[in-house]
Amino acid sequence: MTFDRRAELGEFLRSRRARLRPEEFGLTSYGRQRRVPGLRREELAQLAGVSVDHYVRLEQGRSLQFSVEVLDAVAKALRLDPAEREHLHRLARPTQAEEQADTPPLRPGIHSLLSAINAAPAYVVDRRTDVRAWNRLAAAFITDFGELAPAERNMARLVFFDEDVRALYVDWWARARDVVAFLRLDLARPPVPPATQALIEDLSAASPEFRQIWAEHDIKAPEHGSHLYRHPLVGELELSYETLQLPGHPDLALVVHTAEEGTPSQEALRILATS
Repeated sequence: MTFDRRAELGEFLRSRRARLRPEEFGLTSYGRQRRVPGLRREELAQLAGVSVDHYVRLEQGRSLQFSVEVLDAVAKALRLDPAEREHLHRLARPTQAEEQADTPPLRPGIHSLLSAINAAPAYVVDRRTDVRAWNRLAAAFITDFGELAPAERNMARLVFFDEDVRALYVDWWARARDVVAFLRLDLARPPVPPATQALIEDLSAASPEFRQIWAEHDIKAPEHGSHLYRHPLVGELELSYETLQLPGHPDLALVVHTAEEGTPSQEALRILATS
């Protein structure tokens, strides 16, 4: 699955159009019966205040030089959230020289920070979802990353291919969609790293579930949220997570899972931390 920026742009815009209904905007239907869900190109162009030809050229990827104003108008008409809007801009206006150097080694202080977090599972992840470092509770809660080969320390691979990690999520599909949405968000940043392209190709070849979710074109920035888990040692627990960008490492983030104070979930984490 070689990444084609123009094809990706068109598929993304069509998927967002399909979510919308003309009656939501008070639009008059264009004569013939609809064969596909959502807004037509003509209707979207009308809402965005651009010519139909201009919008068609955008959706067909005939140019990657559209103005910020046009993209913002299209994003508003499509009701894109901030992450989706950023994704549209990255696809339609790729930076000419946004080279991606190898991520530098983690500072010793980051490892010390992880070790100091005793009551919450925490790990450092990069844009490709590779887990770069973790604390003891993350290993006890998710999987023992240290026992895995470096190439297997990847959250996308674990969520789709590791049966124990899959079983950890009560709503596995929600977690899988989060992972895929994050990978697609990263894919819009030029140039596409070969390792990211290889990961997506591997997932696409081996997982029909990944192919299904990938085709949905959803985008999500991994800022915060929550999941319900079913751990083999401590049972069911609900944890929230916060994603924090690391200073000096723009491509790395610290992910910390926490339980609400005084809940059974907090007690479950305490048991895991002392086991």
